[in-house]
Amino acid sequence: MRALKRWQKLGVIAAALGAVFAVTMYAWLFADLPSIDQIHAGLTLPSTRIYDRNGTLLYEILADSETGGRNTAIPLESIPQHCRDAVIATEDANFYNHPGVDVVGIARAVWINVSGGEVLAGGSTITQQVARTLLLDPQQRAERSLRRKLRESILALRLQTAYSKADILALYLNQSYFGNLAYGIEAAAQAYFGKSAPDLSLAECALLAGLLQSPAVYDPLTNLEAAKDRQAVVLNLMVQYGYLDAATAELARNDELQFAASPFPIEAPHFVMAVIKQLERDYPDALYRDGLDVITTVDLDWQRAAERIVNRQLDGLNHPAAGGRQPANANNAAVVALDPYTGQVLTLLGSPNYFDEAIDGAVNAALANRQPGSTLKPFTYAAAFDPTSPDPWTPATMILDVETPFVTRRLESYTPANFGLVEHGPVLIREALASSMNIPAVVTLEHVGVSTLIELAANAGLTTLSGNTNLDLSVTLGGGEIRLLDLVQAYSIFPNGGYHIDPVFILKVTDRGGQVLYEWQRRPLTQRVIDERVAFLITDILSDDEARLQGFGRRSALNIGRPAAAKTGTTTDYRDNWIVGYTPNLVGGVWVGNADNTPMVDVTGVSGAAPIWNAFMREVLTGQPELEFPQRTDLLRLEVCAVSGLLATPECPRRRVEWFIPGTEPTEYDNFYQTFTIDRRTGQLADDATPEADRLDRIYLVLPQEARDWGIRNGITPPPTAAEIVQTDDDDGLRLLEPDPYTIFQISPQLPVEAQRLRLTVGAPSGTESVTYAMNGETLGTVEAEPWALWWPLEQGDWELVAQATLADGTVETSDPIPFSVTVYTPPESHTEGTSP
Repeated sequence: MRALKRWQKLGVIAAALGAVFAVTMYAWLFADLPSIDQIHAGLTLPSTRIYDRNGTLLYEILADSETGGRNTAIPLESIPQHCRDAVIATEDANFYNHPGVDVVGIARAVWINVSGGEVLAGGSTITQQVARTLLLDPQQRAERSLRRKLRESILALRLQTAYSKADILALYLNQSYFGNLAYGIEAAAQAYFGKSAPDLSLAECALLAGLLQSPAVYDPLTNLEAAKDRQAVVLNLMVQYGYLDAATAELARNDELQFAASPFPIEAPHFVMAVIKQLERDYPDALYRDGLDVITTVDLDWQRAAERIVNRQLDGLNHPAAGGRQPANANNAAVVALDPYTGQVLTLLGSPNYFDEAIDGAVNAALANRQPGSTLKPFTYAAAFDPTSPDPWTPATMILDVETPFVTRRLESYTPANFGLVEHGPVLIREALASSMNIPAVVTLEHVGVSTLIELAANAGLTTLSGNTNLDLSVTLGGGEIRLLDLVQAYSIFPNGGYHIDPVFILKVTDRGGQVLYEWQRRPLTQRVIDERVAFLITDILSDDEARLQGFGRRSALNIGRPAAAKTGTTTDYRDNWIVGYTPNLVGGVWVGNADNTPMVDVTGVSGAAPIWNAFMREVLTGQPELEFPQRTDLLRLEVCAVSGLLATPECPRRRVEWFIPGTEPTEYDNFYQTFTIDRRTGQLADDATPEADRLDRIYLVLPQEARDWGIRNGITPPPTAAEIVQTDDDDGLRLLEPDPYTIFQISPQLPVEAQRLRLTVGAPSGTESVTYAMNGETLGTVEAEPWALWWPLEQGDWELVAQATLADGTVETSDPIPFSVTVYTPPESHTEGTSP
């Protein structure tokens, strides 16, 4: 009897504990659980207001969709079946078979989440997502806990009993966020394709369905490749779950998408979109559910000036005066301006007209990857000027601007050419950079190394280059792809003394209750990219009007009437042209081209982008002090010969004063200009038989071997035959100059064999008396006079050429070998297409 009473007591205790547990669990799960009757209250959007830096409203996300907000609900039957199927296949394949909660999915999520200590896996059905979005408050939605997942599931089960599957799917499709301010599928159809949701195609439905997972990541207006990849995933899922056959999915995958945007009240739309993406990342719930006031960095007056100037310039390019140049087919442009010390983005124009479907105006060209032309050259020379490197160059370093072959890391021959195919012979880096000569830039990049340039550029902000493993020597002339915003950011290292800055879009964020959620604070610059003296040298070159005369002439668009540095860029096929320029307190960049990547007609950085930059900089800086670039007291100034870059001598007729970082200055005197005593009667060297009255001292320009052909073509008289000259080459060894290494030459069956020959030449050291050429170990012939040229008839095969020079003292020098190939040209076979009778 006592034992029975003991079990009864235990039973009472267990029942009490069970009751306590049940009450606790009920309170834990059901306390404050909202009623599903409140679901329509969640449909109302709050107002988030975005302002420029001066308090002018740029855009307001309106609370009431009927007053112009971008959230228009439409009946489920108006939404194409393809859109419904795409969303279900992607978000909840078992939608029509579960009671609001996918038991298998939620069990898996619970196990993973309990094991991980927090909610690490999803498992949410469409019904659960509707419950979370429309019934839970922002704080609850932000929780990553088992409790939130279970409460969400309870609400989903309740919704399933009160609403049909069609009602729940309609709620989901009309309230989900698709990015770019589009809330619901009707707004998304208008925002991305300029049409109403009932008119969406299968391809468009699949793309929109893919956005739901992450609208910012898969935004087709800024990352079309990622959006298309996600679209392919959606189409594959539709095939997997029986909504499509594979052939139909493949057709949709290849369907060309035409993006557009419908006008709505907004200023600086591309800038606003970039701000909203940042707000979505930092305040995902408050942005659309609570409402925010956001003060941004942009100056609306500057933004409007950029838009006006861009449209005026494009109109002039495309509608030239009668009898002038032909229309340029230049339809897009972008402008970015920022403060080089704070990174504040003062202007960001992504296209001439956001709402112009004909030019893909909704595509933000300021954030699109494009080839940069020559705008990377300053970073190449900045790497070469690094005073901590083993062999630092200077603005007075001489480079030969003559045809020069290079061997890429893929063992391919690469011979760059200047714009207009003009060569300038020996030039100093100051002139080579300021006048944007291509060959010297590649010579410099070979000196510093591609990896060094990429590392410097990435540290400055051009991170898209660091992920490209295919970059080679051509990168300094425009290989790879970059974004205009990143390029303007990177150029900030030059006016700010060499420091990395990050672009800033937002100054202050306040919630609707007045609480400050974020406020930008200025901090000292700490991340150094280049030596401040190197930054000064690059700026001094890019602002030197005299140094850029050969490339741009006088009074070019690079001159804005106040101290400014600038660099243009043009791709060889005229698909992109650029300019980035800066004053001591402002960096501005312009890109001109076409969003669809079609080429323009003969539009360069000087004729396309530079006039926009010039007009913009002049207008926004009007009334501001004309600041000078700060001068430095820790550099040397020395007079050098303007041809060799070495210390000036009385013989050198062209001289200039140049800046040097201490320790990099030249220590040798010029040897390009040398004096020889001539017999005025013969024009040859004077000898012992020449009377004193007929002896004449004459100064000759003695060029390095690689430039002597260029000198002859340009009328530079060489020293008399047999003159003993001081060697001007950096390397006085024997070097093969022609042919280019790793080149493949072709024999044409259409031409006489004797007309198909290859010129062999060398750069020979002083004192050379003869040069002998050997091909694959067999002697071809010997030459006993400059320019040491020998002609070789082409023969099919793989060849290795070597030269030997015999010097006056009897010594013999041997060149490094040059490999090349000769093939027989075979015309492509012609194919006749069959036709049906």
